[in-house]
Amino acid sequence: MVELNSKQRKTLEKFAHLLNPVVIVGSAGVTEGLLAMVDSSLSAHELIKIKFNEYKEDKIELTKKICSQCNAALVRIIGNNAILFRQAEKSEDRKIKI
Repeated sequence: MVELNSKQRKTLEKFAHLLNPVVIVGSAGVTEGLLAMVDSSLSAHELIKIKFNEYKEDKIELTKKICSQCNAALVRIIGNNAILFRQAEKSEDRKIKI
């Protein structure tokens, strides 16, 4: 899992401000399908938002689980939304420079 410093987190929060959630945690919780969706979304976008419609009281633990399974960094949890970041492996595919 990638570790971000405070300056990087702040920069990524600014980029994520206008983003809409691309993954929604519903009544099924964190399933293999949800993890696959998060993984593919991170590969495509690098920076995503996850919305918790259910399991709101467990969002911190579930977000940590998602981050460890998808090798992503947690930028911040705001309300019922989590912002995740995973830099593209190839430098030419990187959309966000931190």
